[in-house]
Amino acid sequence: QVLLVESGGGLVQPGGSLRLSCAASGFTFDYAVAWFRQAPGKGREGVSCLHISDGTTYYADSVKGRFAISRDDAKKTAFLQMNDLKPEDTAVYYCAADRYPFPCQVALTTPNADRALEYWGRGAQVTVSA
Repeated sequence: QVLLVESGGGLVQPGGSLRLSCAASGFTFDYAVAWFRQAPGKGREGVSCLHISDGTTYYADSVKGRFAISRDDAKKTAFLQMNDLKPEDTAVYYCAADRYPFPCQVALTTPNADRALEYWGRGAQVTVSA
């Protein structure tokens, strides 16, 4: 059974930082791993994606320069370092992956393409508020 479990969310003041983790069991991030988020009343948004094979990273324009995606060498945990957080970053953050390769840029930017990803975590709440 494949499980992805996010952790590291919480309440932080504007300008603060959080580091989200996505721990995988029954699975390794062999191809790519992505982070998405969903704010209250809004649709799911692609945040960041990492191609494991070559280390290429992708970011939504709204988080470029502030967020960084990575994974550990064992390929069982992915991370999303979030700096200079803003109230508009408030959302539930999900990690996602698939047993097959998937194109990061398509997954992040093409409407409904994320629905093709097989494995999802249950999400971690991030709240940015003074």
